[in-house]
Amino acid sequence: MGLLDSVLGAVMGGAQQQAGGAGGGLAALLPVVTEMLSNGGQQGGLGGLMEKFNQAGMGDVIGSWVGKGENMPISADQLSQVLGSGAIGDIASKLGVDASQAGGMLSQVLPGLIDQLTPDGQAPAAGLGDAGDLMGVLGKLMQK
Repeated sequence: MGLLDSVLGAVMGGAQQQAGGAGGGLAALLPVVTEMLSNGGQQGGLGGLMEKFNQAGMGDVIGSWVGKGENMPISADQLSQVLGSGAIGDIASKLGVDASQAGGMLSQVLPGLIDQLTPDGQAPAAGLGDAGDLMGVLGKLMQK
């Protein structure tokens, strides 16, 4: 699991992961997040996710992740408000952890990941691509 730890460490800028000791959950996190941000994902890709944040009154939070400058933090509870408890429950099931752990893990990873995937400070008009495209971009980030 060293490569996954390296990818997540690079994306999170060395922030502590809230995996709760669930190694299986951590191993499953990257594919779940890339699926979430991919154009064909359940959340509607980055554009759909940004719209959900706007609807929840937290557009400034995700805007800070996309834009240049410091990333605003988000809590697991706030993520649950944005995505809905059903979506968090689905993610938790895929990760093999409970919903609060899944929310905590996502709240630690999403800001840095979205920041790294939008280096120009704006969301690409065509989205971030499919899950395979995102994994390729993450591989390139690892090489830096």
